[in-house]
Amino acid sequence: MDAAWITDLANSVWLLPVVFALVVADAFLVIVPSESAVVALGTLWASTGAPPIWAVVLVAAAGAIVGDSVCFCIGRRVGTERWAWQRRGRVKAALGRAASLVEHRTALLVFTARYVPFARIAVNLTAGASALPYRRYLPLSAAAGLAWAIYNVTIGALVGNALSDAPLLAIPISIIIAVLIGLVLDRIISKRVIKSGERPPAGPESGR
Repeated sequence: MDAAWITDLANSVWLLPVVFALVVADAFLVIVPSESAVVALGTLWASTGAPPIWAVVLVAAAGAIVGDSVCFCIGRRVGTERWAWQRRGRVKAALGRAASLVEHRTALLVFTARYVPFARIAVNLTAGASALPYRRYLPLSAAAGLAWAIYNVTIGALVGNALSDAPLLAIPISIIIAVLIGLVLDRIISKRVIKSGERPPAGPESGR
């Protein structure tokens, strides 16, 4: 029989604020498991009826929007080369690709990068460091954050419904499924972004 603390956790007044904080932090700290937390909330809702699904979606989306906006502001204030971690490894490579595309494919990058941690940081930092107006960036970030929240909650809810009698089992299974899907999305999105970045710019010299 499943532990009673699962129901207590689902009804805790601290659960949604904690998840909101995790999602905000994940905008610039890739080690924070915000996707897993949101997926788990979807599973909890499907298994126990709490917390309310609409609240989960709104809190997760709000955290994503706030976190991305903070990252955007960091990029605007300090740029993309001031700190050492911006000049190393995957972050450096992602920043380089984002810089070449952010002004011309803003919507594509903001939406797709929401599902890839390093790309998400790179795109938001680069968007802030570029001449992109915040009034143009914010609606895209809001739409991407809402879509991301619905996507993760849906994965959790589907697994939770399938294993409604075993929430302790449903939660880890839903997280594993979400991670595997995330890895596939990471590969697909990264390849598409790389190919887009390798295309020569349009103009009289592009055919040389």
